[in-house]
Formats: sequence, structure tokens, C-alpha cells
Amino acid sequence: MTERSTTDGSAPDNPAPNPPDNPASGKSAADAPTLELVGVVKSFGAVHALSSVNFTARAGEVTALVGDNGAGKTTLIKCIGGIHRLDAGEFRFEGKPVEVHGPRDATALDIAIVYQDLALCDNLDIVQNMFLGREPTSRARTLDENTMERLAKEALASLSVRTVQSVRQTVASLSGGQRQTIAIAKSVLWKSKVVILDEPTAALGVAQTEQVLTLVRRLADQGVAVVLVSHNMNDVLQVADNIGVLYLGRMAAQVRRKNVTQTQIVELITAGRSGDLGLTPEESTGAAV
Repeated sequence: MTERSTTDGSAPDNPAPNPPDNPASGKSAADAPTLELVGVVKSFGAVHALSSVNFTARAGEVTALVGDNGAGKTTLIKCIGGIHRLDAGEFRFEGKPVEVHGPRDATALDIAIVYQDLALCDNLDIVQNMFLGREPTSRARTLDENTMERLAKEALASLSVRTVQSVRQTVASLSGGQRQTIAIAKSVLWKSKVVILDEPTAALGVAQTEQVLTLVRRLADQGVAVVLVSHNMNDVLQVADNIGVLYLGRMAAQVRRKNVTQTQIVELITAGRSGDLGLTPEESTGAAV
């Protein structure tokens, strides 16, 4: 169940000569979600990890992805990131069907995933981590340290980060919240259109959690489609615009945050349905079979 944006229906002064990207629905790419998965299926041998999953993430919004352990959250984000290939279903990006066969394809679409382990190198400084594998070079074919440092500072400043004293600090000297900040700022640096955050506050204290959630909101406010994977209901309710609930490999519901209560979300997570919302009794009993 996904809420769709609407327009006032008025015709533009100068209609575009090209037909809409999706003639069947009449929607243009501008109306379409940045990321959309339709009927996604993924199995590992006899284990059906995902079954007919539909999921969307829109620019400028935080879409929370929640579910119990084993619900399929990690499998879904790995399918988006190209680590797992879809067995069936369609992957659409900005309204157009695309093929994602590996992580490079996802990166080419400007999709960034910040995993729980952050994938940062403790022995390198902040600048080196943010440019790792993408270092610009000068005409003399040496690393352009000045440019890297300037761009790193600009990326942090765009998120109003004030907790980092120097971009030349080694990551080993940073707190958990500061490390998460660097990982998020890295996606800003590379102008990612979709940023998936896997349990970004799992190992953080109260103050650091608040800092990271503020960054998540700022990231969405910059026009990025943010997907927040979390078990923490307080975090989800605080920053999410939409909430997608996975239950045993099926999408029980994807709803606007303002239209549901915490109790309904918990019921969707634990039973796959809450009143008339979610899977049918038959679907919830035989999920992902």
C-alpha cells in the first residue's frame, strides 16, 4: 500500500513533444519514485527470502524499512545494491526499467549503501576515507590533496556537521557517531540520489543518535531519497515520511508515517497485518512460500 503523489491536472503552457516515460500509466519520470521495485522475488535454494515485494523510495523523503529478524530487509537492500541479483521482478530508477547486475551498476545509478560496519579504514584520515578508490589527481599525476580536502570540508559543511575538528583526523580517533557522520557525508560528496542506511544508530548513545537522525533528515531535505533500515521504532517515528514493513519475505504494507500509529507498525512487524491493513490472513500465514 503506497501513497502516490498527485498533480492538479492542468496542462502546461508548452506541452512537451515527447510522450510520458510510462505511457500505460501516463506518468512522467518527474512523478515517478526515484527507486521502485515491483514484484521482486529472491530465493536461496529452497529458502524464499523475498516474495512479490513492492517497494518505493522518493526524492526528498525518508523511507523506513522495518521488520523482524529474518523478514528480508538485508536481502532487499543487497538486491538494490547489486550484491544479489533478482530472480524475478522489475527494478525501476526514476521511472525507467534498469538492469542491476552488480554493485558497479548500482553505483552508476548513484545508489549508495552505508552498511552497519560503515566500511571505513581506521588507519586513514577522513579525507582519505571519503575519496578511497576515487582519488582525483593533478596534472603531475599525483594525488590532488588540496582539492580532496576542500571537497570533503564542503560535504561536511552542507550537512552542518560541527562535531569533527579536522578532516585530517584518523578515523580511529573518531566516536561512533562521528564515523556514521563521515559515512553519510561520503554519499553527499558523490551526489548519491538514493542513500540506504543500514541500522545507523544501532551502537550509538542518546546524544550521538540524535546527531545522526538530524543528518538523515538534512540529507532528505537536500533532495536525496533516503532509505532507513532500523529496528528502533523511536528513530523510525521521528524521521520517516514513509514506512515499509516486511513480514517473512513479503511487504506487509508501505504507508505514510502520519497515517499509522506505533501499535499498528508493531502489529505489522509481528503478525503481517493490523486490522484491515497489511497482508490477508492467508498471506500472513503462508508468507514467502
